[in-house]
Amino acid sequence: MNIEEVQSTTKKQRIATHTHIKGLGLEPSGRAIDMAAGFVGQKEAREAAGLVVDMIKQKKMAGRALLLAGPPGTGKTALALGISQELGTKVPFCPMVGSEVYSSEVKKTEVLMENFRRAIGLRVKENKEVYEGEVTELTPEETESITGGYGKSIGGVIIGLKTIKGTKQLRLEASIYDALIKEKVVVGDVIYIEANSGAVKRVGRSDAFATEFDLEAEEYVPLPKGEVSKKKEIVQDVTLHDLDAANARPQGGQDILSLMGQMMKPKKTEITDKLRQEINKVVNGFINKGTAELVPGVLFIDEVHMLDMECFSYLNRALESSLSPIVIFATNRGICNVRGTDMNSPHGIPVDLLDRLVIIRTENYGPAEVIQILALHAQVEELHLDEESLAYLGEIGQRSSLRHAVQLLSPASIVAKMNSREEIHKADLEEVCALYLDAKSSAKLLQDQQEKYIS
Repeated sequence: MNIEEVQSTTKKQRIATHTHIKGLGLEPSGRAIDMAAGFVGQKEAREAAGLVVDMIKQKKMAGRALLLAGPPGTGKTALALGISQELGTKVPFCPMVGSEVYSSEVKKTEVLMENFRRAIGLRVKENKEVYEGEVTELTPEETESITGGYGKSIGGVIIGLKTIKGTKQLRLEASIYDALIKEKVVVGDVIYIEANSGAVKRVGRSDAFATEFDLEAEEYVPLPKGEVSKKKEIVQDVTLHDLDAANARPQGGQDILSLMGQMMKPKKTEITDKLRQEINKVVNGFINKGTAELVPGVLFIDEVHMLDMECFSYLNRALESSLSPIVIFATNRGICNVRGTDMNSPHGIPVDLLDRLVIIRTENYGPAEVIQILALHAQVEELHLDEESLAYLGEIGQRSSLRHAVQLLSPASIVAKMNSREEIHKADLEEVCALYLDAKSSAKLLQDQQEKYIS
């Protein structure tokens, strides 16, 4: 008898550097818990970040900036990700690196402004008449082709919709049938159709079709309540950059010259200030009417010392704008030159911009904290270490760097498997340490053997 184990069909998530970060790990009172939400240590920094989250939620921090400063490997990017997790999915979070502004296609200030607009959300609320329900029937109506010949064309579609209160059969235009095909709607799906525009939105699969052994990662939703035809408040979340991009896209005709012209255009085009001002006017009109609400999000700029004087002066002006997100900078530099100048300044940021910033410091981790972080990473990667090997890895983290110690976990687990073991032992780590150098050891080797290298 042959018995085989069936492998799970659930996809394995790729483990990244900050996969374990689930929030800031704070108590309701705002005090940091020693080890929570993937964070270890950095209590003061986490508590300060928690206050920033509260200010963002109360919309009291728009147009302000925050600087996360500390040595490499002390959790600055993790703090920014923790802030984004605490804010939730409804608040836009736009991460970028300082070096992203240097592009051959677009001006530096344009890249910054684009990211600024990505970090500002607009929540639009509209009351629309909609038909909502579970699809019970979907029958296209065929008519004779206008062009003649033997072909048939779709003249319309008959659709049956069911809610808890009852069912309705609707006859819709052919254009709506095309929209249904695009949304991949089938019998058993829950959809809604806007009465005015004919727009179709697939909400999910009816939970009546949910089975224990369904292999598809489908989102199941309950059968809608009320009548099929109803007035519904529809909330849409967009960013200002989405509006800019939608209005900047050329609306060419269908003739061959227009299509060729659109294909020949460069992939990235700059959006003019005039267009942005027009969009701002429309947005302000929506806000004044009460149909839309502005949601200032977070723009996170890592390696901020990579920006130059032109970018910093632009940031000074952008932070004063009425439509400005919360900006979080991060840097691991001490006193150094501002890029492109001979001027020395703390963190490589001009003094006038530093005056606007609230600065959060991150400290180096102690030996016990390094071991806790390594144990957490091993747990996330589903690796098993004994106490001795964990202590040895902690020593490596203190001697070289935490990042280097984390990077040794995966190769050590492969060495352990080659030795027919699931658990990583100290001998596996010693073998891997002999194979891979850390930055400090490599620098010392270069110094000792300087005459052998081309300099």
